[in-house]
Amino acid sequence: MLSGLGLQLGPPRHMKHSSTGLALVFLGFLSGLVVLSPFVLAQSHGNLVIPSSSIEKRGDLGIRPHTDLILNLYADSSAPPPNAETPASLACIYHLTQTLVQGCPIASTTELPTTGVGAIAIVAAYDNPFAALDLQVFSNQFGLPPANFEQVYAAGHQPANDPGNWSLDEALDIEMAHAAAPNAKILLVEAASGSWSDLMVAEDLAGQLVAANGGGTVSNSWTGTEWPGEQQYDSHFQVPGVVYLASAGDTGPGIGYPAVSPYVISVGGTKLIRSSGVFLGEQYWNGCNGAGGGGISAVYSRPSYQNVIEKIVGNHRGVPDLSADADPCTGPAMYDADGGYDWFQIGGTSASTPYLAGIIDGAGQLRPSTSAELGQIYQDYSNPKTYQEDFRVMSVWDLSTCPPGWDICTGVGSPITYAGK
Repeated sequence: MLSGLGLQLGPPRHMKHSSTGLALVFLGFLSGLVVLSPFVLAQSHGNLVIPSSSIEKRGDLGIRPHTDLILNLYADSSAPPPNAETPASLACIYHLTQTLVQGCPIASTTELPTTGVGAIAIVAAYDNPFAALDLQVFSNQFGLPPANFEQVYAAGHQPANDPGNWSLDEALDIEMAHAAAPNAKILLVEAASGSWSDLMVAEDLAGQLVAANGGGTVSNSWTGTEWPGEQQYDSHFQVPGVVYLASAGDTGPGIGYPAVSPYVISVGGTKLIRSSGVFLGEQYWNGCNGAGGGGISAVYSRPSYQNVIEKIVGNHRGVPDLSADADPCTGPAMYDADGGYDWFQIGGTSASTPYLAGIIDGAGQLRPSTSAELGQIYQDYSNPKTYQEDFRVMSVWDLSTCPPGWDICTGVGSPITYAGK
């Protein structure tokens, strides 16, 4: 480990990949019914696009729910960008396959995960009428098996369409979940709108459906803000047999709900480090138009599973818990028809959250609650041997902010294998 260079080296067998280039990165925040023009930032190799659903807007309860997306657009959208990660290269990086290819090169790493049990539900707002097509195109491109996919309208009727915003987030979510756990059932549960009340209707249904399919995970690639009284929503994240995850946000240090809830796994963001195509490791995502969220809650007391980090967080809940690749300049390829983007590269904790939901589902443990899942993660963290075996520990990029071990940047780090998940 290089502990002073902002870099955590992977095992020696991980030493190869292509250089980072700019692709389509989408940083999104749920903006309710407000329609805004996408915000485009010119880059040397492409355009970083922030969709209107990713622009923070204030509402009655602080920041309205918003997607956590950033798009990195290549000039050629007819095929996956050559520098964007694939399901196989990510599986190699996170040790989800039997054989690990040295360097995990994007172009030549082909082995895919074969895991997945129960169901993974995606909760999002509005409708993506091309969701099934997006997932089929993505699966065919990368050799994934056809998905066991179902699209559900939480309010009992088809929601309004929100092309290029929430609908893009839905395409990303189902693709990342399927990439990590190809054999799990994928449920896209669409809320009638991006309001808190409509999202909670969808959250309730998602939990019920996952439980009815034998258990699994519910992924939320959106966040709001922290406010006194947010505890009133916690009951929506406590269906027995279901593990809940939510994105920690894409604007750096800060707290968002529902990720800060003690009944939810808070997912932060990393960036992948490659040199001449060689995968070297990960560090905290801080740059390329965003940074993973995290911090210490002002509302929640420290849950018992975080007693092991009491000296760091004090008497309050700390987030995130776990992280994975979320940098739009090192992120995965995805396909989206509804917004007319086709193929591009993407980032944001909207990418890391459903992918980790797939890893946890792929582990096959089907723990009875989120608290039990987090209990296992922090138990592993408390044991130096299992911690090093089951998680990639981030090294510092800023000694004052991101010390080794658990921190407000990446939590315990990123997953290595399905063990301890």
